[in-house]
Amino acid sequence: MKKFITLIALSMLVTEARSQTGRVPCSRPEYRQFDFWIGEWEAFGTNGKKAGDSRISLILDSCVVLEEWTSASVQQGLRYAGKSFNTYNAATKQWQQTWVDNTGGSNEYLQGKFEDNKIIFSSSPFRFSKDTLAIRRITFTNLGPAKLRQHGEISKDNGATWATEYDLEYRRKK
Repeated sequence: MKKFITLIALSMLVTEARSQTGRVPCSRPEYRQFDFWIGEWEAFGTNGKKAGDSRISLILDSCVVLEEWTSASVQQGLRYAGKSFNTYNAATKQWQQTWVDNTGGSNEYLQGKFEDNKIIFSSSPFRFSKDTLAIRRITFTNLGPAKLRQHGEISKDNGATWATEYDLEYRRKK
């Protein structure tokens, strides 16, 4: 019964907040900076081969951009799949991404910024090997209504040099 009352009270607070502002919580322009990614996509590597499919949608009252990725090929009996949760953090004024996949892997990017028609995410340093700390960076570049680029890179020298981990061209499904 306590949970039910708490849920009703929370619902009333959200309704009150919406009526006071006249807007939903994530309707400010900065929350819409990543909307260019929303849709159904086929992703291709630099070799021209299809790498996978990606469905991007808005969830949780348009506060979160959800990616649902499935690879085009099966490797070692497994079709790689994952999801990313992307949101603008109003407190830090940065974009954030959390990636999880069906191999138990995950990546977290707590620094992200929108500039020049692209969103650039950066991870915190993480242990790459016994003697090496690394950071990752992902850049999403809006190339128009039907195309974008997702470029993943890694640095093992604190950002002095970067190596490409993957480079994908997303083409909007018709």
